[in-house]
Amino acid sequence: MRRSSVAPTRRLALVVALAAPAWLLPGALGIWLAAALLGAAALAAASDWVRTPSPDDLAVERELPSTIGLGDAVAGTYRMRSTWPRPLRLTVHDALPAALARLGTDGSGAGTEDEAARDEPVARLTLAPRGDASVPVRMVARTRGVHAIGRVALRVDGPLGLVARTLRYDPHDEVTVAPSIAGVRRFRLLAAEQRLREAGQRSVRRRGEGTAFAALREYLPGDDPRRIDWKATARRGKAITREYTFEQRQSVILAVDAGRLMTQLAAGDPPRPRFEYALSSASLLADVAVASGDNVGLLLFDDEVRAWLAPASGTDALRRLRAALVPARATLVEPDYQAAFRTLAARQRRRALVVLFTDVIDARSSQALVALASRSASRHLPLVVALRNDSLVDASTPRPDGATGAAYTAAAAEELLSARDEVLATMRQSGADVIDVAPAAMTAAVVNRYLEIKARGML
Repeated sequence: MRRSSVAPTRRLALVVALAAPAWLLPGALGIWLAAALLGAAALAAASDWVRTPSPDDLAVERELPSTIGLGDAVAGTYRMRSTWPRPLRLTVHDALPAALARLGTDGSGAGTEDEAARDEPVARLTLAPRGDASVPVRMVARTRGVHAIGRVALRVDGPLGLVARTLRYDPHDEVTVAPSIAGVRRFRLLAAEQRLREAGQRSVRRRGEGTAFAALREYLPGDDPRRIDWKATARRGKAITREYTFEQRQSVILAVDAGRLMTQLAAGDPPRPRFEYALSSASLLADVAVASGDNVGLLLFDDEVRAWLAPASGTDALRRLRAALVPARATLVEPDYQAAFRTLAARQRRRALVVLFTDVIDARSSQALVALASRSASRHLPLVVALRNDSLVDASTPRPDGATGAAYTAAAAEELLSARDEVLATMRQSGADVIDVAPAAMTAAVVNRYLEIKARGML
């Protein structure tokens, strides 16, 4: 859709203001002089309007990634192309949705998010006759979902600067804001090489009666003679045996709690709900698991099951999982763990690694989770990712001023943290694996633990 409108500029208003005193001259002279000046201004403005292009004389395209991670900054480009035979002075504006924010540039050249930048023009430039130009921009995604990006407007000044024509274009493009998977390349490298130094642990490989070749070593008494590599034995002059490692396609179920506690904000810049951190970590873990050859499924729930995806492999599985997470929202209801685990028991018969992203407060509110995690440990390998509440941890530290209110707050927070630790300890004793981690450090911890489980062949 292309539209245009014409408006006078400040220069035309100034011309009219300068001609106005002629009306004050006495007699017919003032009337004729003022009329002549205003007529000349009107003719000049009309000439200026005629010499501005129509929407068909200009074309504009907006190039942005079709999918952007929440909180990720991306680069885009606005491209203008002219068929007009004269140079054009353009001002480019856009109508971005609230889900996207344009990044300005500070004095050092680093992108800085600026609320006022939404109303500022994208660029001002001069377009050569029948020429084209490109304007780079950087944007950041703020809200998950599928969003129409909005219209683009080009304000074209006339040659005399008396009128300006605004040309409006609607590219009908949209962007999908998905959970962020920033850093996926680094974690893919960890998965490919089984190196966990960046995550702070050491990889352990399980060797034995597997089927995938691992290494050659010297033959030891008790080794299976059928594993002897006779070519290597001949070359080295001593018995050499082949060593194998376990390679199996595992199933990984990402169970994400969308209940009340996940709506709380976690520390960050800007602060985001802990649910967003969980979705980002789940998306990245899914990518790493698929890259490692495993099947990945999804269980999203609050007081009912919101989404279920059976474990699958390949890029199609990742697409389906990310499409299910884009519209997901955390709600102010208590999660129904029983409904979630019933769905898991009915639809996932084979043993799987169940990664549950949630939080716990005390034994009473988490009683169902403790019981179900203990029960599922007989069939699946549950990995409970408990998102630590940074605000609660900060509140448990007494203030130096020793105020009475602050002391009571610290004591209450400390009591909640102690009850939470008891719940996590109970789950560990019942056979569930537990990671107690702050949201900002969750991704590395979860991927690290998954790679360790896979390397040890614990499934």
